[in-house]
Amino acid sequence: METLNDIGAVEFLGIQTLTVSIYSTWLERSSLPGAAQISSIMLMIVFLLIYIERSVRRRQRFHHTTGKYTALAEQRLSPVAGILAMIACALPILIGFILPMSVLFPSALANLAEGLGAEFWRAAGHSLMLALAAASIAVTVGLILAYACRATRSRLVHGAAGIASIGYAVPGTVLAIGVLIPLAGFDNALDAMMRSTFGISTGLLLSGSAAGLVIAYTVRFLAISYGTIDAGFKKTSANMDGAARTMGATVTQTLFRVHLPILTPVLGAAGLLVFVDSMKELPATLLLRPFNFDTLATHVYTLASLDLFEEGAMAALAIVAIGLAPVILIHRAIAAGRPGARSARR
Repeated sequence: METLNDIGAVEFLGIQTLTVSIYSTWLERSSLPGAAQISSIMLMIVFLLIYIERSVRRRQRFHHTTGKYTALAEQRLSPVAGILAMIACALPILIGFILPMSVLFPSALANLAEGLGAEFWRAAGHSLMLALAAASIAVTVGLILAYACRATRSRLVHGAAGIASIGYAVPGTVLAIGVLIPLAGFDNALDAMMRSTFGISTGLLLSGSAAGLVIAYTVRFLAISYGTIDAGFKKTSANMDGAARTMGATVTQTLFRVHLPILTPVLGAAGLLVFVDSMKELPATLLLRPFNFDTLATHVYTLASLDLFEEGAMAALAIVAIGLAPVILIHRAIAAGRPGARSARR
């Protein structure tokens, strides 16, 4: 799914993919219908993959007997096998992190020495604004969906949650078209009504502003928020709901008085994951952003398109630094749950 969504790397390497074709058909050839047709092909591929994945694990069930991590049995390797295992573990870090950072870091230091321009700070501000808005909305909607699925067995509710979780599988370019067409229709209908009724024009209220980006981010990353919060709910005993209802608490009161205090770390983790993914989202941003509106991701993309790779190093490094935050937090959470972690800290 992530490979289908990528547009930056494949375009710079000169590889023609369906995602690149959607982008070029829409913006370079000004053919939205043509881009929509290509998007339909990608949607068919995505839905086929989702169907296969869910069919494979349809009868599988996983249960946690404890919230803590159990110690794994150690296995001693021979010297040769140990060296090969070390190389296999080190290669992804070396190729995916150390080598790129060794290239970006000197250029970023040069950018700092020369002073970061207004374009960088403007793009950073836009990225923070969009990511915070998308994270807040996604966590709120994800909490409502997860709690609704816990509180009721309605097929409609569970079906809505299932549909909401598909958004992450849809490539950003396809999602951009799916968001733009209804938003543009709404904007045109609202503008026509306001013109005929009050004699004023509202213009492209949603599709021509950052609101369209926030909506696209929320739809795309709602699955992350919902999945994280739902997993947190499943670790909470259903007896707590029954006890709260026995004491006269309503469903809403149970959520605010019982579950929210327990789920605060989970909500924070869900928001952080959505925030990070929103900061580095490129395909949907390229297609839906208003004129003269850049984020850190599009700022790096634009400079790379002009072969100004060194000038975009600081923005790229900022995206990487933000992406490291959830990795560090998750690593600490896993380490804290391992047997003997508390005694080791003492």
